[in-house]
Amino acid sequence: MDRTRPLSLLLAGALALGGLAALAPAAQAADSELARNGGFEAGLDGWSCTAGSGAVITTPVHGGTKALQATPAGSDNAKCSQTLTVRPNSAYTLSGWVRGSYVYLGVTGTGTADGYAWTQSAPDWQKLSKTFTTGANTTSVTVYTHGWYGTPAYQADDLSLFGPGGDPVTIPATPTGLAAGSPTSTTVPLTWPAVAGATSYKVYRGGTLVATVTGTSYTATGLTANTPYSFQVSAANSAGESAKSTAVSATTTSGGGGGGGELPARALVGYLHSSFANGSGYTRMADVPDSWDVINLAFGEPTSVTSGDIRFSLCPATECPNVESAADFKAAIKAKQAAGKKVLISIGGQNGQVQLATTAARDAFVTSVSKIIDEYGLDGLDIDFEGHSLSLQNGDTDFRNPTSPVIVNLIQAIKTLKAKYGAKFVLTMAPETFFVQLGYQFYGSGPWGGQDPRAGAYLPVIHALRDDLTLLHVQDYNSGPIMGLDNQYHSMGGADFHIAMTDMLLTGFPVAGNAERFFPGLRPDQVAIGLPASTQAGNGHTTPAEVNKALDCLTKKTNCGTYQTHGTWSSLRGLMTWSINWDRFNQWEFSRNFDAYTWN
Repeated sequence: MDRTRPLSLLLAGALALGGLAALAPAAQAADSELARNGGFEAGLDGWSCTAGSGAVITTPVHGGTKALQATPAGSDNAKCSQTLTVRPNSAYTLSGWVRGSYVYLGVTGTGTADGYAWTQSAPDWQKLSKTFTTGANTTSVTVYTHGWYGTPAYQADDLSLFGPGGDPVTIPATPTGLAAGSPTSTTVPLTWPAVAGATSYKVYRGGTLVATVTGTSYTATGLTANTPYSFQVSAANSAGESAKSTAVSATTTSGGGGGGGELPARALVGYLHSSFANGSGYTRMADVPDSWDVINLAFGEPTSVTSGDIRFSLCPATECPNVESAADFKAAIKAKQAAGKKVLISIGGQNGQVQLATTAARDAFVTSVSKIIDEYGLDGLDIDFEGHSLSLQNGDTDFRNPTSPVIVNLIQAIKTLKAKYGAKFVLTMAPETFFVQLGYQFYGSGPWGGQDPRAGAYLPVIHALRDDLTLLHVQDYNSGPIMGLDNQYHSMGGADFHIAMTDMLLTGFPVAGNAERFFPGLRPDQVAIGLPASTQAGNGHTTPAEVNKALDCLTKKTNCGTYQTHGTWSSLRGLMTWSINWDRFNQWEFSRNFDAYTWN
């Protein structure tokens, strides 16, 4: 990048004071370098890259020690841009050095004729240049570089915009006129007038930042029914952030999203090994104690990983000598339901990999799951996809708009089932922490590839179905250390892990650290804590005393230890365990402790 140039016009000789005064009204700002961090020596400071596609590299570089590398993926062309202040009716030169195939350097917002320079192939550094003139009312332009769809990564360095500088950017004014629209039981829509000079707006709920948006509207989601909320908004640009607006209040309506409204305020959820035996022994449906409010039949499994065709049958007598007949099993289900219990079919598990990679698999899933629900008279569905069932394709980086077929087809299939069975359909999910809370740090393969594509892969499913979701009970076991909202790692087995992991679900978090992609928290009544029932049931067993500490902290904000929650979640729904069979094996320690705990 040409970092300095001589002035195009020099004043020769001394002018009289009066002459200077006469020339002053027509004086123009001196040409200067306007691009911020055009050599990328300060990382991506000043630059915004689509879908997290940009990264700073140390080789190859054109000048200095760093350069930009951006990778197109899917429908993203890896555009990196910067908005700069300019003067009306002025001439500018945009230039930069690039490497790669089909690399573009351009400008928009000129007020005259936007344009770009490009190269089809630059195996080594090649300079691109574009001149333009601003319009009569132009005060800012956006310069950019991008690649092309389906091409490899490109590099750019020493990007420059040379010309007369515009007026300094100032912090925008505080927004006025913030208004709340008609709330639902889980959402509040917000709008406000635009603020001159603002490039983004920050939305606060109860004084906590929950979103950054570029438009003048935002819908708060994941709220609790019949609850008052307070919102503020500020305006921001490259100079900084304004003060927060006057707060506006809104109260959500009664009711709420998610099926299973007949669940008790405190629910105990357990998995029943119905189709297999293990060291815990077989437990008949009729022998399940009344403590259990939701009984998940483990498991419905596919005929093949990609078929979508789910089958369920009782454990064979050769494996489970005390198994009941199908008729007795169905009669016991009806008896449980008559007592107010919910019985669901759980799909997946450790061995039941399910990948709905095609629409045919999606439709087979709907048909086969419906057949199981109808045959056994069940109340709904539990999604326990583990292993490699869910993963994100390269370029699928926004949980709000997933593009990976296994994700999209699963969402569509569940919505179809929900529509078929109606409001009383119970929908629960039991993902591992790797697929949910790990999304705070990593999401899919990442902006540069190389990460595990399964990281955070449940987030788009949970988000798309949050208004249909009855319960989310993440498995707080068989997990490695996970970073919480305090940016500290937490390890399973004690109260601290459950407090931190559950607080993340209820507070929400920026996905992969991106504040503009904020995963909104769920309602407390949609969340239960998942734990193993005994030391034999899974890694990360938590003693009853530590379970109670976690419940105390989350629902009463006592016994919290070093981690401080972002709220007091008094309506937390309850606990889930793997499994009813293992709890029986362990003398019902888990369920007895749940029954004895004092919630309020």
